[in-house]
Amino acid sequence: MDYVKKHLEVISDAIADSANVKGYFMWSLMDVFSWSNGYEKRYGLFYVDFETQERYPKKSAYWYKKVAENQVIE
Repeated sequence: MDYVKKHLEVISDAIADSANVKGYFMWSLMDVFSWSNGYEKRYGLFYVDFETQERYPKKSAYWYKKVAENQVIE
């Protein structure tokens, strides 16, 4: 969450400086296979159980939802 939070803060500063920012995209919505790390690193907002394909929101998913709804970076 710290990584995304820092990027959102920098984007907010850029907007305050009149930058024409159209949006922000997360690296990955769900945990995925990476060619460099396989299944070891989990970057997504949702945890994926690769055996059952079940998906579970992580704390970061709830945090990002709150930021998106309130448009406030906390």
